[in-house]
Amino acid sequence: MRTKARSCAALALASALAACTVGPDYHVPENAAISRPGAKAPFSAGEGTIADPLPARWWSLYDDPVLDQLEEEALTANTDLRAAGANLARSAAIVRATKGEGDPEVALDATVERARLSGESFLKYETLPVTNLGIGGGEVSYQLDLFGQIRRRVEQADAEHEATQALTEAVQVTLAAEVARAYVAVCGENEAMELAEEILAKREHILAASQRLHAAGKIAAPEVTRAEQAMLQARAQLPGHRARVRAGLYRLAFLLGRTPDQYPREAEACHALPHLSRPLPIGDGATLLARRPDVRAAERRLAAATAGIGVAKADLYPHIAIGGGAGTFGLLEDVGQAMAGHWSLGAMISWAFPTRTQRAKVTMAEVATDKALAEFDAAVLEALQETETALSNYRERHNRAVDLEEALGKARTLDAQSRRMFEAGKVGLRDDLSSGVDLIAARDAEREAQDAVAQSQIDLFLALGGGWTQAPQPSPGS
Repeated sequence: MRTKARSCAALALASALAACTVGPDYHVPENAAISRPGAKAPFSAGEGTIADPLPARWWSLYDDPVLDQLEEEALTANTDLRAAGANLARSAAIVRATKGEGDPEVALDATVERARLSGESFLKYETLPVTNLGIGGGEVSYQLDLFGQIRRRVEQADAEHEATQALTEAVQVTLAAEVARAYVAVCGENEAMELAEEILAKREHILAASQRLHAAGKIAAPEVTRAEQAMLQARAQLPGHRARVRAGLYRLAFLLGRTPDQYPREAEACHALPHLSRPLPIGDGATLLARRPDVRAAERRLAAATAGIGVAKADLYPHIAIGGGAGTFGLLEDVGQAMAGHWSLGAMISWAFPTRTQRAKVTMAEVATDKALAEFDAAVLEALQETETALSNYRERHNRAVDLEEALGKARTLDAQSRRMFEAGKVGLRDDLSSGVDLIAARDAEREAQDAVAQSQIDLFLALGGGWTQAPQPSPGS
């Protein structure tokens, strides 16, 4: 009974000491920027936006099957994302290795040999005969982790792994935006090229009409030269559009993990900018900061730095381990018998008395935590600044597109009026064709404005931290 009582007391003492994990327990500091009321406030919404939460697969708001297909393929085949996945798997392995430091260590060995032992080692002044020896044994040791050296390391590794996972999601966010950006560029340039071809056709008609009028002596030669110059300038626009279309297609091929010759043909067929099927959902500051992967990564790095203080402080205290071993050593025929056996049981304390070096490491860990908090605050403030800036750009580009759409309406009215005057014989063919050129130019200006709106939408989606799907992630396991 007395032995049992002593054992229970020892276990109770060990449990009490195990609860004495040194270093601060992590929590988001009250003075962190993310805790400010302004960080959680609604955004300055405007025309074309609503306060609804942003869906994870934001590109589905365009109702474009080709874009949906490109995004899904990129999220499985992109090389940057594959590299990020490998980093995440490595991080998970580091967590498992760190947790393994708290596992019991078991060592086994066995040897059979023919040898002649030293007689003097047995205090005999004679030569011993050659014999067959059997040697074997095993040891088990376990670190008690009384001051949390291992627990704080596990906390640190877990937080760093979660930061790596957030950075993997950041790659997904950027990738989704880049795929949409390249696709929109291809669609916009194809549409612009069609308009440029229409302008070229009009300019060619104007040149032909000018040449006929000059031949009839109704206009001077400079008028023909001016028409030739305008036609050549219109033709010179086409190579740039073709090059930008190809660049966009090759960019999509890269993002999809393909070679340039395997660019997506389905994207090549797009000749009109995709448009949102409903107002753009932007949420508020609180949902933004919870969703932005760079903010979550910075917060997890702060948690890891805080755990690092505990790691440094725990190294100021003794490392205590218990262990035991048993084995056999003797003649081969005596292996397994009591006279050849041995065993041991005990504890080991390892403690390097704290010096200025060890205490300086604690200070270094505390300073690293201050730095991580500053970086966390910066990530929060930058996320808010980027989102408000993207919203402002989107609103102003949207307003510009509305004005140019009205201007396009006026250009259509003017072209119709010019056509009626031409049919009534009040203006010449060149004037009528020039009116058509102005209409196409107005269409191109409105298209360019809509392209800027589409690009600003993508910028806003990127700032909002949308565009990733919760795919299976490597888990640290147990």
